[in-house]
Amino acid sequence: MKKRFKKMKIFTAALGMTLAVSAVPIYADSVHVAKEGDTFYKLSKQYDVNLNQLMNANSTVKATNIYPGLKLNIPSGGTMKAYADPAPSNITTASLNVNPDQKTVEAWGKNFTYNKTMKVKATAYSADPSENGKWGAVDSLGNPLELGTIAVDPSVIPLGTKVLVTGHSFPGLPKKAFVATATDTGGAIKGNHIDIFVPGSQQSVSDFGIQDVELYFIN
Repeated sequence: MKKRFKKMKIFTAALGMTLAVSAVPIYADSVHVAKEGDTFYKLSKQYDVNLNQLMNANSTVKATNIYPGLKLNIPSGGTMKAYADPAPSNITTASLNVNPDQKTVEAWGKNFTYNKTMKVKATAYSADPSENGKWGAVDSLGNPLELGTIAVDPSVIPLGTKVLVTGHSFPGLPKKAFVATATDTGGAIKGNHIDIFVPGSQQSVSDFGIQDVELYFIN
C-alpha cells in the first residue's frame, strides 16, 4: 500500500514554511485565464487547437475543475478568435448555493446532486518523491497525480468516491469548491482526514497546514 512519509510530520510542522507557487506554463505559446463557463471543448474552438492537445497541455487540470481565474496553457499554433471575450484579470470567488431539501449544491454555476456531507480535516501533498515513495507521482490506482486527486482512509471514504470539496483556502486550489475523486491512500490518512494533491513543489504546498473542510458526496 502506498504511504505518505511526511504525513506524520505535517500536523506539527506544516505551518510556517514559505509559499512559492509556480505558474510557469509548460509546452504553451500563450496562457488563457479561464472565465465562467469555459470548457476544454469551448476553448479548443475558441483558439482553433486540437482538443486532445489542449487537454494534454493542461494534464493536471480536470475538465470539471475549470474555474474563473485558472491559467490554462494554449498549445503552439493556438490563436484567439476575434469573437472571444477578454479574460478577467482577477480570480472570481465561487458561489455556493446549497439546497438541503433537494440535496443539490451549486458551485461555479454548475449544479451537483449529493447524497451526504462530511466534515473532515484536510492536509495537502505534492508530487515530490519524498512524499510518494518508490511508486512516484501516481495515486494508489496507478493514475498520475492531478488536481482533483485526494488521498483518503478507504474504510471511511471508499476509493472511487467523487466529492465536492468546500471550505478550504489555498492559492494553489480553486477558491471555495472543486471536484475531487478518492483515488489515493496514505499511511497517516486515517479516519475523517483527507490529503489533497496540489500541483507544484513541496515547498509550494507546505503552507496549506491543517484545514477544516466539508465534503459533498456527489452523484
